[in-house]
Amino acid sequence: MSTFKPQQRRLTIKGRAFHFVSYEGRAANERRGEKAEPSMWYLMLEGRRCPTVPCQPDQPETEIDQALLRWVEEQGLNVLPAVRPTKAPSTRATTDRKRDWWGAS
Repeated sequence: MSTFKPQQRRLTIKGRAFHFVSYEGRAANERRGEKAEPSMWYLMLEGRRCPTVPCQPDQPETEIDQALLRWVEEQGLNVLPAVRPTKAPSTRATTDRKRDWWGAS
């Protein structure tokens, strides 16, 4: 039985929220052609997970946060997303619109 206990870290960096989850590594399976994977921290994004940094169970939380912060900065994810200009509402009255889709008035 495994003694690995998954952990979660939620960090807010420059106003952006990041959710990280640790997953236990797995041994290689030659029959399936799978390589061994170490325990890792994963960034959770829109129902997907992206590997970030190796997970060490005895590592203090402050070191984990620093490693995850460094990873975010290396990936360029700490930049705030550009604000898209919103479309100005139409000033044209609804009575000015054409009545039929083919253009007849």
